[in-house]
Amino acid sequence: MEDCLFCDFDNDELIEEGQYCYARRDGYPVSEHHSLVIPKRHVASYFDLDEDEVIDMHRMVVQMKARIESMDKTVSGFNVGVNVGRDAGQSVFHVHMHLMPRRKGDIDNPQGGVRGVIPAKRTYVRRSKSP
Repeated sequence: MEDCLFCDFDNDELIEEGQYCYARRDGYPVSEHHSLVIPKRHVASYFDLDEDEVIDMHRMVVQMKARIESMDKTVSGFNVGVNVGRDAGQSVFHVHMHLMPRRKGDIDNPQGGVRGVIPAKRTYVRRSKSP
């Protein structure tokens, strides 16, 4: 698609390339080595990807995780996420999966992880089971 930020995967930002997707660093990283896995086919929603694309993206995320861990021993966790739709925060309407390395102490309390997209819902108290 013309003027799509992610349709040009033949560029200097390319880190890895699979059959149906490629990886590059995020232009606005939330942590060092924050990477994106992007399908080559222009499609807006993760839910419109075909099975081969989803499998290739999963393989790429696993490969990039290993690559990041081998480069940076301070990485002790990851957040993986996809924004689908404007109301979920999607701003580039070409599917892309975020792989965000995390490190001990990068925030005071990491409880809730991706639940932090709605700040008041990030932390929670586990309820005991009823008898």
